[in-house]
Amino acid sequence: MEESISIIKSVGIDEREEIIVDFARWLETAANEALVYGEGKFAMMSASMAAAMRVNADELARDEPEAAERVLQQASAMMAQFKAAYPYRVVSRAVH
Repeated sequence: MEESISIIKSVGIDEREEIIVDFARWLETAANEALVYGEGKFAMMSASMAAAMRVNADELARDEPEAAERVLQQASAMMAQFKAAYPYRVVSRAVH
């Protein structure tokens, strides 16, 4: 993830937009996992940030690479914080 953030300024608009959408996808996955662990607030924040990133991906990619870099750093920090609290990935989400 960090390498994606560091190259965000040097890549083209299409690649920048793709990186932003990838981060949004990772946040959505983290939100789903947070629900399994009972972390509703984190799930809501992650899902909201992912939705905002998806909606504004083209604008972030085109207008200001510095703003895109800051958004990706914030998303990365959120995911790192969640991974530190819950280091093991969810294998199954089945509810019985």
